[in-house]
Amino acid sequence: MGIWLNQSSIDGFILLGIFSHSQTDVVLFSVVMVVFTVALCGNVLLIFLIYIDPRLHTPMYFFLSQLSLMDLMLVCNIMPKMAVNFLSGRKSISFVGCGIQIVLFVSLVGSEGLLLGLMAYDRYVAISHPLHYPVLISQRVCLQIAGSSWAFGILDGIIQMVAAMSLPYCGSRNVDHFFCEVPALLKLACTDTTLFDTLLFACCVLMLLLPFSIIVASYAHILRAVLHMRSAQARKKALATCSSHLTAVSLFYGAAMFIYLRPRRYRAPSHDKVVSIFYTVLTPMLNPLIYSLRNRDVMEAL
Repeated sequence: MGIWLNQSSIDGFILLGIFSHSQTDVVLFSVVMVVFTVALCGNVLLIFLIYIDPRLHTPMYFFLSQLSLMDLMLVCNIMPKMAVNFLSGRKSISFVGCGIQIVLFVSLVGSEGLLLGLMAYDRYVAISHPLHYPVLISQRVCLQIAGSSWAFGILDGIIQMVAAMSLPYCGSRNVDHFFCEVPALLKLACTDTTLFDTLLFACCVLMLLLPFSIIVASYAHILRAVLHMRSAQARKKALATCSSHLTAVSLFYGAAMFIYLRPRRYRAPSHDKVVSIFYTVLTPMLNPLIYSLRNRDVMEAL
């Protein structure tokens, strides 16, 4: 705690951001703010619909409401501070504020990755074992899946935040990012971070590849079940129920793996910032659109 107090007595950090005040960047900033507003409204509306409409009180929509809640918290954790810094020109963030951004960001991204993985298992049971679905995916199982996703994500977030905030920062305070992200922060530490870098990489591999392996295994079984279906209409319906989830998975894991599973020598801050915009605001905007526009039940509820 003493380290934290000593660190926070210094003026925190400077977030260099992603936009300058050129005319082109002002337009791009405006576009990002529109995307943020759509993400905010879309996820709030989807959570509200799932809560009030009895037709949407099923395991799949319960998981979807949790996904929307994670997306909602993710955009609210990063975008308002980025907007305030850009409009005011201050670019600063306190030491405590930086720690809060880290723990929320890592927790939410980790939880969302795990939830998307476990949602693939839900789709597998629905298609391969439809008669046993109410038993295998009961209300208790739903709560366990959602609870474990949140718990592992939060644990990951706390570990990374405590480790990052305990390092000594005695040189430059300029974080080459638009929010406090651990890899960008580590570059400013005035100590050897090789061990922490290795642990961080291992943690990312575990939190990304474990749920991704569940997704691959589940969809391999789904594909086998679909190929054995005699009715073309049944095959089409089964694939339609999976298409929204597969689209969301592709968007999330494509961006996350590009950032966190590349060797350090191939990483460039400019690339990381652009891709971070993709999964901190664009994916949270697209998820409710993907699940609502391609889903008859949600459209009817709307």
